[in-house]
Amino acid sequence: MNHATAPRGRARISATLALLAAFLVTLLGFSLAPQPASAADGDPYTLSGNVHHEGEPLEGIELAIDGPGGEQQVVTDDEGRWQVKVPERNVTYIVTLDEDTLPDGITVIDESGENDTPHIVEAEMGAGGRLAVNFFIGEGERNTVGFVDQLVDRVFKGINFGLMLALAAVGISLVYGTTKLSNFAHAEMVTFGAVVAYGLSSTATLGLPLWIALILTVALSALMGLSLDAMLWRPLRRRGAGIVQLMIVSIGLSLAMRFIFQFFIGGGTLQLPPLADTAKIPLFGAVAISPMEMMSMAISLVVLVAFAAWLTYSRVGKATRAISDNASLASATGIDVDRVVRIVWILSGALAGLAGILYAYYRPGIRFDMGMHILLLVFAAVTLGGLGTAYGALVGALIVGVLVEVSSLWIPADLRYVGALFVLIIVLLVRPQGLLGRRERIG
Repeated sequence: MNHATAPRGRARISATLALLAAFLVTLLGFSLAPQPASAADGDPYTLSGNVHHEGEPLEGIELAIDGPGGEQQVVTDDEGRWQVKVPERNVTYIVTLDEDTLPDGITVIDESGENDTPHIVEAEMGAGGRLAVNFFIGEGERNTVGFVDQLVDRVFKGINFGLMLALAAVGISLVYGTTKLSNFAHAEMVTFGAVVAYGLSSTATLGLPLWIALILTVALSALMGLSLDAMLWRPLRRRGAGIVQLMIVSIGLSLAMRFIFQFFIGGGTLQLPPLADTAKIPLFGAVAISPMEMMSMAISLVVLVAFAAWLTYSRVGKATRAISDNASLASATGIDVDRVVRIVWILSGALAGLAGILYAYYRPGIRFDMGMHILLLVFAAVTLGGLGTAYGALVGALIVGVLVEVSSLWIPADLRYVGALFVLIIVLLVRPQGLLGRRERIG
């Protein structure tokens, strides 16, 4: 290699990282714009309530509604009323009143004396599609949770979220490392996993046993990755398509797949059959976790550890890392680059499908655009850890997951993704190659 080309190589890498960061920030501005309280435009069912004290309405009281379609934030109006639209009925919604927004000296009280958390109400919406949830407000001492307990709880939830993100981030990082493709259609591969799982397991469709449906979903997602490479990406690579052209094609593919999903499942929210009990089990302090969350973390950890062992010790895994370092040199040493790239696409599809299943339980619910909502976080994790490094993607995903959850202690839930992106920008300014990335690649 001519050493005179090294500065130019570093300049190209720095310019690429700068452009990617600018693109992510631009997309962030569009995707994180303030949204209405409703989970989705046109949701058909109504959840409402009133907040009064001694007959007087309380304005500006903040409430969080969690259930199908994701968490929503709402504030009472000047008559003490609040209302949100929700996508599902015959399911349970959790309504949490933020006691810190109540006037001094009053709190939510429990008239029965049996509820330790009267500011949290779990209520099931019936077939009528309307549900009213009211709170009893009176004088009393608030049952507050200390900041340290809240922080530990958020860190624990962030690790769970980060492990789920890592499944998607590792796959997209492998694809970038071996082909230099920034695959924006990876979000739709995540959605594909959730949609196929619903189609296989729902009683309204095939109604297969849940575990069989989930295993088949991962297999079909792997087949989807292989098919996309065989029918689209490999022909484009052989025709000499550039990196920018490939990225634009991935954006077009993302849009096409997204609206294909909408055509088949509509714009509403679908639910997977329950994988485990969702009731919270207290662990320590304010930390509580459900069996579903435990199972999600266990599955993610087992899969990621198995993947790390494959990448470190297997012949194909070592070949994958060699191609990521220098594809031309790897090919010259006898490595079948096309075969390894095919395997990478299979693994990327399988991991994305599994991430889609777990994300459908995490949200909870399935929507045609659900993958798009975490795409920026996945790219942030990959860039933060180091472009093209699978281990960097894992580390970056854990950091992003924890930052997203912890930041909600200080900023509104609708803006919690902002903190992770700001940290990404700061890290790139200090260390442009990412936490585990190399400053330059030879060749």
